Amino acid sequence: MATFSMRDLDDALQGCGQKSGIEIWRIENFKPVAVPKESHGKFFSGDSYIVLNTTASRSGSLHHDIHYWLGKDSSQDEHGSVAVKTVELDSALGGRAVQYREVQGHETEKFLSYFKPCIIPQEGGVASGFNHVKPEEHQTRLYICKGKHVVRVKEVPFVRSTLNHDDVFILDTESKIFQFSGSNSSIQERAKALEVVQYIKDTYHDGKCEIAAVDDGRMMADAEAGEFWELFGGFAPLPKKSAVSDDQTAVSEGIKLLSVEKGQTEAVEAETLEKELLDTNKCYILDCGLEVFVWKGRNTSIDQRKSATEAAEEFFRSSERPKSNLISVMEGFETVMFRSKFDSWPATSTATEPQQGRGKVAALLQKQGVNVEGLVKTSSPSSKDEPKPYIDGTGNLQVWRVNNEEKILLEGAEQSKFYSGDCYILQYSYPGDDREEYLVGTWLGKQSVEEDRASAISMACKMVESMKFMPAQARIYEGKEPIQFFVIMQSFITFKGGLSDAFKKYIAENEVPDNTYDAEGVALFRVQGSGPEDMQAIQIDAVSTGLNSSHCYILHGDSTVFTWCGNLTTSDDQELMERMLDLIKPDEHTKAQKEGIESDQFWELLGGKSEYPSKKIKKDGESDPHLFSCTFSNETLKVTEIFNFSQDDLMTEDIFILDCHTEVYVWVGQQVDPKKKPQVLAIGEKFLKHDFLLENLSSETPIYIVTEGNEPPFFTRFFTWDSTKSAMHGDSFQRKLAILTNKGKPLLNKPKRRVPVYSGRSSVPGKSPSPQPRSRSVTSSQDRSRVRGRSPAFNALAANFGNVNTRNLSTPPPMVGPMVRKLYPKSHAPDVTKLAPESAAIAARTAIFEKPKPTPEEKPTSPGSSEATNGAEDESMSNINEDSKEEAEEESNLPTFPYERLTTDSEDPVPDIDLTRREAYLTSEEFKEKFEMTKSEFYKLPKWKQNKLKTAVQLF
Repeated sequence: MATFSMRDLDDALQGCGQKSGIEIWRIENFKPVAVPKESHGKFFSGDSYIVLNTTASRSGSLHHDIHYWLGKDSSQDEHGSVAVKTVELDSALGGRAVQYREVQGHETEKFLSYFKPCIIPQEGGVASGFNHVKPEEHQTRLYICKGKHVVRVKEVPFVRSTLNHDDVFILDTESKIFQFSGSNSSIQERAKALEVVQYIKDTYHDGKCEIAAVDDGRMMADAEAGEFWELFGGFAPLPKKSAVSDDQTAVSEGIKLLSVEKGQTEAVEAETLEKELLDTNKCYILDCGLEVFVWKGRNTSIDQRKSATEAAEEFFRSSERPKSNLISVMEGFETVMFRSKFDSWPATSTATEPQQGRGKVAALLQKQGVNVEGLVKTSSPSSKDEPKPYIDGTGNLQVWRVNNEEKILLEGAEQSKFYSGDCYILQYSYPGDDREEYLVGTWLGKQSVEEDRASAISMACKMVESMKFMPAQARIYEGKEPIQFFVIMQSFITFKGGLSDAFKKYIAENEVPDNTYDAEGVALFRVQGSGPEDMQAIQIDAVSTGLNSSHCYILHGDSTVFTWCGNLTTSDDQELMERMLDLIKPDEHTKAQKEGIESDQFWELLGGKSEYPSKKIKKDGESDPHLFSCTFSNETLKVTEIFNFSQDDLMTEDIFILDCHTEVYVWVGQQVDPKKKPQVLAIGEKFLKHDFLLENLSSETPIYIVTEGNEPPFFTRFFTWDSTKSAMHGDSFQRKLAILTNKGKPLLNKPKRRVPVYSGRSSVPGKSPSPQPRSRSVTSSQDRSRVRGRSPAFNALAANFGNVNTRNLSTPPPMVGPMVRKLYPKSHAPDVTKLAPESAAIAARTAIFEKPKPTPEEKPTSPGSSEATNGAEDESMSNINEDSKEEAEEESNLPTFPYERLTTDSEDPVPDIDLTRREAYLTSEEFKEKFEMTKSEFYKLPKWKQNKLKTAVQLF
């Protein structure tokens, strides 16, 4: 077993890998020397480097990736030295790091993702005495760029014969940078190359030079094309094939497993590749051609691991494959790519990361019989562990139950009562950061039949299509509901059985007992949730094995209603049970049962007493997100992971999948082929089926379909998001070129929409929301008022789905001018009576989504008037500032109260205030103390950020 600690490392490596970030060392005289942060991304072809990437997972544990980069002119001795140093560093960090061998020009995409947009290695190195000083005179250089997601940049000879029709080239001259795009290159490659152009401009020209884009085929008549070709001595036809050698890596003749002992390799003979072939006391080389893996057993020594790495280097030299990538993994911490090479790999074999710090000490003491309570910091099982919904739960909801090809609208309290044998469609509108957000979802019960499921999904897709793909679309299975669904539904009840004709027909034909919920019969409900705005009652089999000491239950039957609270439940759990009781059996006398002292009648209703579990039923937690680019053709899905992703990686021509284990998002760009859009849900389902990350994804994992420009906040939270980028004109290349030539300002396709007034909520100062009548005294907090209703715009779009037989659902109905005027008197609707019928219908449907002017004094713009882009942006900004100013002025007119009386858990709450704006009643001094900003600054923030800050100080 390896024994190598941090103190055994070279001085330059001491204390590394203790926080998130990149650390780099260059090998000088076979010793690592730290590279300063300002020089990260600068590599010299005569040198070798160690790059350590440390990331923190959601659980707080640290993960390490170690790369050693070999310049094309570095020596073989340096190769061996840097490989050994990497093994030592891995051992000092606990042996769990993944190690990568990176060869100049053939780096892994993961390595390149650390240095976006690219790396451009310079000639020279420390051994040659090169002083790394910039030359005084600029030298014209030609680069070739390859890659849709990460760009591989290589300097090529500055001659016309180098150019070709397939690739993208960058010509860097003293006064101007040219990008030449071959006619066969993709839009995505051209867009990514522009990022390299920006990098060269900023790095080598101090941001001061012109940029020109030249398309293959543009002749001398075009000024910039003429200037470009003149630098090559004039235009001439390009060769059909590339003149640039790609140094192709040899193709493998199948996968080979080799054991390593004392530096010698020996083939392991086996018909199939099984995990059991790997001995924990040995090291192995797995040769896959394009990739070579080193696997190190947990019980191997540091010398064995060094020997295996050296054998792999020798393996490259002897097999004439110096450009192949080498990836080293430790037993129990194998990468997905390594495990996927085996015919079978047990899901339980991956080891969990050991406890850190106090956890290690506590585990050791616990083994010795010491009481460790209080030694390890534990969090409350309620608030902190609960996922955040990132959705406003006070919006406007409509729910339909599916019955064959029809939708039956549910009213009032029935909206949140679902049957397991049925399917439902919901559509929800809510205020977002800069616009009204929309969600259309399907809920598929566990007992529902395929006929109803297909109908529900088909009708939901048509609804989304009719609304111009503005809503996010969700496919949700019973038992796998995401937190957003529960926040929308608030008080959600699931009954057994079903009401649809298809379900009734199925149980009749298959002679299955009809277990549909009977209010007068025996029924058992498990209550769960995190609070009054997220609580559920799930009907389960009425047997004692369904009980759990960590949950509360409602049992009714024989004209009696019981409540049962497990010994591990909290007062919050019991309050939720009381609230759900008001919905299931209101105004009825109940018999409270505590675990361990139940009545005989209680056990009789459950068919007798028996053993039951005590561990709380929890759903899988959200994991660190992974982004994939995907292509789908002939029912085959291919994906490529995008490492260290950002919003800029979402190309408008492509479809991407964001996987965070508990939910999967399918993002669809504006420029995606319309023929592919109906296949988007199938793409998400294929992704779940293939389980590319080998994470045991369920086929019933929620799938969200999100279109570019309409991303909901629960999707954008994974990015540093700029909504103006998805509102730009054109394809990816045109957008990036516009930003480059417009001094970094996006050219907007449409003005940014601001958050509309929260019309669905009570916001009248001085009036507290009236609580719903309750049948019993229950301890309850003063929760935010929640008023359901549909906005006029959403009403107009949704009204046509009451009867699916009346028209083609994919064709929106025309609307007349007076209706638009009535919905929004101040909107910029043109006079549709003067337009042609078809254009009138389009104009009218567009107008209902326009935001009315913020002040009544402003006059509506005439149909013929237009404003310049910069004028519209200035007006938009001034409107936002006016809104925040008006809101701050309005708050100054309200009475003030001490902070202690305004908090959500106050023992002496202030009566008759607007509970959604508690912060407004603070004095200016106390407001600044709590929020560390003034009221006017606070109200300039987006609503979601305001709510987040208010939550942190218990005012929301």
